[in-house]
Amino acid sequence: MKAASVSNPETVQQSKRIDRALLVGLALILLLAIMPLLAEFAGGNYVLNLVMKAMILAIAAISLDLLIGYGGLVSFGHAAFLGLGSYVTGIALAEGMMGALPILGMVVLVCGLFALVTGALSLRTSGVYFIMITLAFGQMVYFFLTSLSNYGGDDGLTLWDTPQLFGFYVFQNGSGLFYSVLVVLALTWLFVGRLSQSRFGRVLRAGKASPVRAETMGFDIFQYRLIAYVIAGVLAGVAGFLSACHAEFISPSTATWQNSGNLIIMVILGGMGTRNGALLGALFVVLIEEGLSLITHEWKLIFGPMLVLIVLFARGGLAGVIDRLGGRS
Repeated sequence: MKAASVSNPETVQQSKRIDRALLVGLALILLLAIMPLLAEFAGGNYVLNLVMKAMILAIAAISLDLLIGYGGLVSFGHAAFLGLGSYVTGIALAEGMMGALPILGMVVLVCGLFALVTGALSLRTSGVYFIMITLAFGQMVYFFLTSLSNYGGDDGLTLWDTPQLFGFYVFQNGSGLFYSVLVVLALTWLFVGRLSQSRFGRVLRAGKASPVRAETMGFDIFQYRLIAYVIAGVLAGVAGFLSACHAEFISPSTATWQNSGNLIIMVILGGMGTRNGALLGALFVVLIEEGLSLITHEWKLIFGPMLVLIVLFARGGLAGVIDRLGGRS
């Protein structure tokens, strides 16, 4: 008797959705890769700098989506890691340290330790209490950065040099920095996408759905969430390093709660817990904001209702819209 192999329709559909998301993400990264060529015909350095800003914020948004989309942890202090990463970079350069790898190592160490300590405290709470304690830690970083009078205080600090990689100024504004940011973005996108589909990601999602049930099955949800929190903080810190190189300026305003709110908007708008949601959300927000501001000074009156309409009617965010359009073809 021949055994019939029956595939689970839900599993097949999910596999197709993942494949489609992978192709969309690769297409986006390929489009970004040829942006320097396209920019020669429209906008030049202005367009490149704008896209670089969007890509740096996309790295931070992808890291935040690991917490919100997969872990159900709404952090209102995630921009603190951006601020820490940029200030570690700026202070290192101001003190004469020029090597990109040692500076990145310091960024990873500082942001990782801060995430470990604050995460261990914050994750003992949940819901609105978690939101409030992450907001408090974020503001603590902001006020700490404003107190650094030797490095500009409230006014920030202009950087007169950029880090060197093996003696080369790879991180100077131009194609070198653009492709460095793109490589980090692509690696972050691949890493978080892979992590979300691994056993770690499945446990993280199980903790989001029902922490008690996941704990009953033998998983230490606190430990998984803390690891995710540290990973997200380190990735956002690396984005802060790139932001300092791009702007050639560091400012305490990078760590404000408003910037954390902007990152949350990018994640929600793009589609929480989706492979391309944070990437799409960051690109959309930055480019649309800039486009509308060129048209009118009152661009926020247009942008605000636009966001509300997308959230209300675009189920699953921009990634959900693309997924449904792809499913019809």
